[in-house]
Amino acid sequence: MDVEETALLLYVRRRREFKRKKKQWWVHPYLADRCKKGQFVNIYADLRRYPDKFFNYVRMSVRSFDELLTLCENDLLKQDTILRKSISPEEKLFVTLRYLASGCTMRELHYSFRLGQTTLSTIIKEVCAVIWDKLQTCLSLPATANDWMKIADGFEKHANFPHCIGSIDGKHIRLIQPADSGSMYYNYKHFFSLVLMAACDANYNFIYIDVGAYGKSSDSAIFQETELYKKLISNTLNIPEPLQISENNPTLFPYVFIGDEAFGLSTNIMRPYGGNNLSAEKKIFNYRLSRARRYIECTFGILTNKWRIFHRPLNVHTELAKSIVRTCCVLHNFVRSRDGYSYDDTLTIMGFQTTTQQNFNRGGRAATTTRDNFTHYFVNENPLSWQNNYIH
Repeated sequence: MDVEETALLLYVRRRREFKRKKKQWWVHPYLADRCKKGQFVNIYADLRRYPDKFFNYVRMSVRSFDELLTLCENDLLKQDTILRKSISPEEKLFVTLRYLASGCTMRELHYSFRLGQTTLSTIIKEVCAVIWDKLQTCLSLPATANDWMKIADGFEKHANFPHCIGSIDGKHIRLIQPADSGSMYYNYKHFFSLVLMAACDANYNFIYIDVGAYGKSSDSAIFQETELYKKLISNTLNIPEPLQISENNPTLFPYVFIGDEAFGLSTNIMRPYGGNNLSAEKKIFNYRLSRARRYIECTFGILTNKWRIFHRPLNVHTELAKSIVRTCCVLHNFVRSRDGYSYDDTLTIMGFQTTTQQNFNRGGRAATTTRDNFTHYFVNENPLSWQNNYIH
């Protein structure tokens, strides 16, 4: 036997010994005390007695938690075996919501809940998939023209922008560099991210999301690959036909989405006038558009201040990162409709970075005419008493 064979045998032997040492416990003694000393056993029942503390811990009321548990319970239930008892659906949901709400790492939760890190990762992946499956109907595009008109009524009432059927924007979500991803997730702001493209209504609810585009892409390029854009171009969204805004103006105004300067101008997508030397009329249009567009910014603010997982880079593989983002968005709508929101949460966006990169698509003649018609309406037919003060 030569030297190389001897060295190889020693290497294989040491590897086997190392593996045996690593697996000296089937369940680590620290984790074995979960049913007595784990955080779920020690605080869950007490938190339910104090609704404000419960809400602060998992970012939803006891009633909302129980409703969500009822929806997900059967899919999260596993069978007990003679070797060990399964983890209850209640504990799975509780630890997952805490993970999303606190921004704690899995290592931190591993120690406090006394769950193995691999087990914890599996639980979070499973619960996020089940929540999305059960609640995705809470986050869907309107099906009929009447549903779109209800959204438009909300924007006209709250933002003074008629015929607006949604505010759209995209945000970078920070990632720890994904394995074998090259530079695809490396954005122009010099960090790794995936993009959340979303549209919302005037009640701060998401009506559409697209998750997972590469960080290097621009808003306009990402938007053109979304299902929303494809349906908009193919005219299959059931958007209402253009109508008059007022009895005094016979012009037919189309129903439009509102975006920032990153989006291309089209008949159904309005963006601000570009440039610095704008007339007073164009500045007024930009101001009125920004009043409607701020709803998507506020929606992102509520999302990130409630689900603080976004306050740090996501240190998970990309598929789980996408699942986490989708889950938080659908939970946002679920909790928003039941427990409301805090106004302070609308003021700041923590963790998200804007994706804006200037798009110089000026749009066709019909699109520019539509924008000019809105400008004329805001200046001459429906001016706000304070709008002139905001453009100077």
